[in-house]
Amino acid sequence: MDRSRLHDAVLAGVVAAASVSLFVLYGPERLQAEGLPVHGMQPPDAFGVALVVLSCAPIVVRRRWPLSALWAGLAPEALLSGLGYGTGTASLSGMVLLYSVASHRGLAISLVALAVALTAYLTGAAAGPVGPVGWNEYVIVVVVLVAVWGAGRSLRLRRAYMEELKDRAARLERAHAADTRAARAEERSRIARELHDVVAHHVSVMTVQAAAARRVLETDPELAREALSAVEHTGRLAMTEMRNIVGVLRTDGQAELGPQPAVKDLPALVEQMREAGLPVRLQVEGTEVPLPAGVDLAAYRLVQEGLTNSLRHAGPGAKAVVTVRYLPGELDVSVEDDGVGVKEDQTEPPGHGLVGIRERVTLYGGILNIGPLPGGGFEVRARFPLKDGQ
Repeated sequence: MDRSRLHDAVLAGVVAAASVSLFVLYGPERLQAEGLPVHGMQPPDAFGVALVVLSCAPIVVRRRWPLSALWAGLAPEALLSGLGYGTGTASLSGMVLLYSVASHRGLAISLVALAVALTAYLTGAAAGPVGPVGWNEYVIVVVVLVAVWGAGRSLRLRRAYMEELKDRAARLERAHAADTRAARAEERSRIARELHDVVAHHVSVMTVQAAAARRVLETDPELAREALSAVEHTGRLAMTEMRNIVGVLRTDGQAELGPQPAVKDLPALVEQMREAGLPVRLQVEGTEVPLPAGVDLAAYRLVQEGLTNSLRHAGPGAKAVVTVRYLPGELDVSVEDDGVGVKEDQTEPPGHGLVGIRERVTLYGGILNIGPLPGGGFEVRARFPLKDGQ
């Protein structure tokens, strides 16, 4: 037996004990002593007590079958009145069962139950052996039954409200979990782009420098040593940037990340590419303004990827120009080289770097142009819109 059924069984026993006590104490002699007419009212006996107990027994199943329990409780009560034992002896069980219907069933069924309970009491009171009662007693009984019914309805509404709150909380929790998953997926995508840009750039530079060191190793050991030192320096830079990017993953978001590269770091990038063997010129036009962090990083990565592709694909002797233009409401960034460019059937050099750059530019509402120049060479150019004066 579950806990609720046990509680109902105890409640049925308490109500039955109270009802039997009222049935035995308020017999014809007691009522006559108080000056009330009895008109042939039957004295309490074992059969009457049994009917009182039967009227209280349905309380045990009041939660599972509340309406059926009310009908089962009203039947012995009507029999008590019909046999002349008087009315009201089992009214306690009737109120409990009416409350149960109101608190566990819908409005229509609970209204029917209230109407039946009122009709059963008023009919028994009017035709019972005690004789007609005053209208004030009718009013009191009606008020009590309606109050019991209202208490049950209030409990049902409160229970429905609490269920709605729980359901809403569950929906919010699911939505929050979905948002968290989406944020994590977006963060993984961002980290993947950052790692690709960092690794592709630095590994390309290291490859070129290592190849140069191999070519001059026997003829010019000093130049080879400088190239190998540059390879070491570039490798350390790559490791530092990768630690800054993925360090947060090792500490669940608590790592102290270093600042991400930005447009102000382009001179160092240009110098690095010069050391790798690609002559690069940097020119800045217009009045510099503070840039949003995302646009600042995207512009840097665009230049980094553009120079990396120039280093890999432009060919020997090629030169590159990096131009940063601060225009009203717009940032224009381009990387041009005068190398061999790409084949006629290609729209951009192989690899995924420029694809990632296209995603970055699109993310911030920019326009990206990638392709060969009319006079030869290759261009990577992006225009980022700046809002609110940025």
